[in-house]
Amino acid sequence: MAFYDRADAGRQLASRLSKYRNRPGVLVLALPRGGVPVGFEVAAALEAPLDVFLVRKLGVPFQPELAMGALASGGTRVLNPLVTEALALAPEIMESVVAREQAELERRERVYRSGRPAPEVKGKTVILVDDGIATGSTMRAAVLALREQAAKEIVVAVPVAPQSAVAELSSLADELVCVLEPLEFLAIGEWYQDFAQLTDQEVNRLLQQAAQPVTRVG
Repeated sequence: MAFYDRADAGRQLASRLSKYRNRPGVLVLALPRGGVPVGFEVAAALEAPLDVFLVRKLGVPFQPELAMGALASGGTRVLNPLVTEALALAPEIMESVVAREQAELERRERVYRSGRPAPEVKGKTVILVDDGIATGSTMRAAVLALREQAAKEIVVAVPVAPQSAVAELSSLADELVCVLEPLEFLAIGEWYQDFAQLTDQEVNRLLQQAAQPVTRVG
């Protein structure tokens, strides 16, 4: 067991990101829900702002687990031409999937942002955080979306990921920081003692806490 809980994982991860502490233009974006407590610790240690970055997979209608693309915070749409061209999906079918997932993404944006605008990532160093990577498909979509939004530098930062996912994502991100890269990997939760599911209320509490100004002594 590598981590007690997500907060512990975040502190261990933050210790490997110290070069970004107090660096101008750094933004920590967490993939909810599980990435938020990890990102909270990272943002606190680096004295950087924290926000969420939402990604919704666009599944093929008759095979939902097969991703033909993804939608992400900021209105970015990323399509996988290898899938869309091979299946020759009708435009109206693709748009129906996009519309459904866009509605869900906007709902989640409202839940987690409470009216706050999406963060501006253009020209920023974005540290993209989750509680771990399994297949890497969601994180891959997030990285591609941030490229579309002209982030200056994208750092993928996670407590645990299989070596295969690390190898793939390292070629997409500017840097990948991972505490633990096991060769044998079954699930993210096996590396945590406490891997309880988070509620939207817990996510919002952490986001609100991260937004509070820090009072320094001395």
